[in-house]
Amino acid sequence: MRLVVGYLATPSGADGLALGVLLARSLGAEIDICLVLPDEEPVPTRIPVDSAYEELLSDQAVEWLVEARATVPDDVVVRTHLRSNESFAQGLLDIADELDAEMIVIGASGDGLLGRHSIGSVTGELLHCAHLSMALAPRGMRHSTAEKIRSVTCALGTRAGAGLLLREAVGVSRRAMAPLRLVSLVPLDMSRRMRSDTPESARQRAIAHAAEVLESARSGLPEDIAVESEIADGANVESAVSKLEWSDGDLIMVGSSRLARPRHLFLGSTVSKMLRVVPVPMIVVPKEEV
Repeated sequence: MRLVVGYLATPSGADGLALGVLLARSLGAEIDICLVLPDEEPVPTRIPVDSAYEELLSDQAVEWLVEARATVPDDVVVRTHLRSNESFAQGLLDIADELDAEMIVIGASGDGLLGRHSIGSVTGELLHCAHLSMALAPRGMRHSTAEKIRSVTCALGTRAGAGLLLREAVGVSRRAMAPLRLVSLVPLDMSRRMRSDTPESARQRAIAHAAEVLESARSGLPEDIAVESEIADGANVESAVSKLEWSDGDLIMVGSSRLARPRHLFLGSTVSKMLRVVPVPMIVVPKEEV
């Protein structure tokens, strides 16, 4: 199993690399640290020759990769790659295809809150077109003391059809030897669809439906997986997610929007809202093949 870590010599790059190390140790995977240089870069006025600037930039990028590799513990297999592409996101996708990687790992943009996710332009592009899973590191992941995954949370919606997400979550749980938590969110601002509903009847009906979904999912899991289920309800998605408890080393897995193409990612509105409040790494899984 190979993980492509999209890297820049920034705190965000260090966060993504830290998550890559955590996943590699937990899943028995190898890391490919990838830095993508732009194909066409404006030449500063102080450097009059294009080739000289490109050579300088390339040498600096190689130095950054050497420094990044030196931070990876000896028990993790790591390689480095330098590529050029007009798009950083497309460059990562091309490398992932070339290496037959199973996941792209990337850090939050630098303007987010510590311990929270912040989607920059590269991550945003990948989350709407990638054809493999993406692991997102919250800002400050580089300060985590966890060496391996402690537990895996799988966030299920109230609709059927989360087969691929469940299989991926079970696979991560098994390889990491970590317990699995199935969670269904009940945002009550979306559940009042019957005119006869009172706030409490809407809540009870939504919770009952979520319980059915969780039980159906749980009944299909292997017996050797330690699993628990939980329903989190709130006035909206953010308040429901905020009721969940997290520890260092936890991660959450979510599925793509119904609008996604088969076997591709597409960040839906619910997951976008979850990203605002979830303080742990998130893995987004592509939509299942139709």
